[in-house]
Amino acid sequence: MSKLIISINALIVTIILAVVVTLSSCNSGNTISVSKTEIDSLRNQIKEMTAGNQLLAKNLVTFDTLDYTVFSNQQWVRLHESHSKDIKVNWPDGHFTMGIERHISDLKSMFVYAPDTRIKQHPVRFGSSNGEWTAVTGIMEGTFSKPMPIGGGKFIQPTGKSFKLPMCTIGHWKDGVMIEEYLFWDNQTYMNQLGLGK
Repeated sequence: MSKLIISINALIVTIILAVVVTLSSCNSGNTISVSKTEIDSLRNQIKEMTAGNQLLAKNLVTFDTLDYTVFSNQQWVRLHESHSKDIKVNWPDGHFTMGIERHISDLKSMFVYAPDTRIKQHPVRFGSSNGEWTAVTGIMEGTFSKPMPIGGGKFIQPTGKSFKLPMCTIGHWKDGVMIEEYLFWDNQTYMNQLGLGK
């Protein structure tokens, strides 16, 4: 997919350059001239687009590994491969946390009552042309098979119900890792599927 994006962008710019060169070499009554500066500017745009697409492709691959391998298999020691040390994480209920250690703790808590929680597909994945932002949707699924701690030494006993719901992550990247992450899913649907909805 990323190679296709790079190829299409390079093709578009190549076509534009060819048209400009052709028009500038025509000897009709209306002469169009193109300066070396303009051609250099177009070449620089090609380089920027290609570099941005390569960075975007790299970030999307990193994100696939994050969900399919690191998150789904609880390989928390690898979270630094996709998250900065000081990451800000925005959660679906509106609160946010700071720092990778807090994020790991929050993620671990999801697996206490649903140890088979996983994300194994990304139906939609794209990002900004400079690779700084990514948007990825996924399907989060698992089973409420263990007691859920609710504080004060109390637990909700497992319902044995499975959940499967769409989620989305918007990532802001810098130097190969996310510095901010926005998580979205419908908490009411999540609770309903766990058997805890009202």
